[in-house]
Amino acid sequence: MTTSERIDPSTLAGEREMLESWLDYHRETLALKCAGLSDKQLKEASVPPSELTLIGLVRHMAEVERGWFRNTLAAERAAPLFFTDEDPDGDFHPGADDTWEQAHTAWRAEIAHARSLAAPHSLDDRGAGRRERASGDPFTLRWIYLHMIEEYARHNGHADLIRECVDGATGE
Repeated sequence: MTTSERIDPSTLAGEREMLESWLDYHRETLALKCAGLSDKQLKEASVPPSELTLIGLVRHMAEVERGWFRNTLAAERAAPLFFTDEDPDGDFHPGADDTWEQAHTAWRAEIAHARSLAAPHSLDDRGAGRRERASGDPFTLRWIYLHMIEEYARHNGHADLIRECVDGATGE
């Protein structure tokens, strides 16, 4: 398994560079939490009664990247990768034949596409998708970046606990 090297975000960067670097930092943190484990270990739901697994978190984040960047920012109407109407939490329910390679490849592809979709936009640009707040306010790219950082940070906390239960590994 290959992962990119995680780089600490600059303390002196401009707003956009800082937001993008923090998002990348958290993306790579999730990758590091999964590094070196077998498919079986990545599918271990190790904090009962929770069904959360490391592979499930990666599949979920592929869906989150897809939803916010493709559907909300760019109005692509991309279909879900891992969940269905019958199993709305299917991203968290990998089957026996689902592999790390499939999940990791899908997740990395969504990250790459998210970057390409965001690149031409300013932080104040509003998403072209139909998703909006209950107030009717649209989402800006800035809001999407902040939400994605929050989403990864929260799930990286879950990944910390899962990984420690799987093999005892701890750390950032």
